[in-house]
Amino acid sequence: MDVDLTRLRVLAAVAREGSVTGAARALHYAQPSVSHHLARLEAEVGVPLTERHGRGVRLTAAGRLLAARAEEILGRVGAAREELDALVSLSAGRVRLAAFPSALATLVPDVVGRLAREHPGLGVGLVEAEPPEALDALRRGAVDVALVFEHDRLPLDTDGLRAVPVLAEELFLVRPGADPYPGAHDDTRDDPKSEAAASSAEGPADLAPLADAAWIAGCERCRADLVGRCERAGFTPRVAFETDDYVAVQALVASGVGVSLLPALALRAHRDPRVVVRPLPGAARRVLAVTYGERPSPGATAVVEGLVRAAG
Repeated sequence: MDVDLTRLRVLAAVAREGSVTGAARALHYAQPSVSHHLARLEAEVGVPLTERHGRGVRLTAAGRLLAARAEEILGRVGAAREELDALVSLSAGRVRLAAFPSALATLVPDVVGRLAREHPGLGVGLVEAEPPEALDALRRGAVDVALVFEHDRLPLDTDGLRAVPVLAEELFLVRPGADPYPGAHDDTRDDPKSEAAASSAEGPADLAPLADAAWIAGCERCRADLVGRCERAGFTPRVAFETDDYVAVQALVASGVGVSLLPALALRAHRDPRVVVRPLPGAARRVLAVTYGERPSPGATAVVEGLVRAAG
């Protein structure tokens, strides 16, 4: 049974006001319009809802039953409308964000904290995921925003998605403080600002002295980027250890078992004082906030804008 909400509203008004005239006055309708809606509603439900009573009409038992249910239905519709309005205004609802570990430890807390202060009714759910898994979750509707990264020669498949640039994340060569690989650094290594100024050579020139070093690699995509950079420097790296844990990577480097490349957010999240880092000139990966379609929800938009602001 399909019932028009306007006709239910008219029936509820007749029940409250006690007459068609009163309902018309309360709803600011013409009296014939109220009578028309009642007649159409009777046709829709298939039972009489009103009966003649003196010079007017009154509700039948079926009419009183439906009028009571109409009040409940209209109340629920009104509550749903208020909830939707609150969601659009960011005063309610929940947005789900998938992000890679170093972003969860750096950019994301700032965004979640700011949203909690500015929109306390908006909840944020967090999921840790590497880029391919985050995009898959986004396409399945399991999350609303995917914070991902991509390398120049390893772009992500974002077809059908909306990707907003968040950060050009610099890559760093990470070596032990007591460096067993001579020629891989200069005398300015303990001064990050001096290092950055002194590192004006091309990336391959920085990696070439490390052809015989053991390397510590991360996720599959990060390892592929590392191998590509080393091969462009004239050698294939000997990957001795693999781990996605940037804390473990730095601990391994500090122990002198190898060297690695780490992005800026990983070093911002955790910096082992026993390692030395040097920027790799011209090397960066792009961090993107990805949503589904061209018109993301207000909550998702707020998260994306917050990520861009936190990165800036």
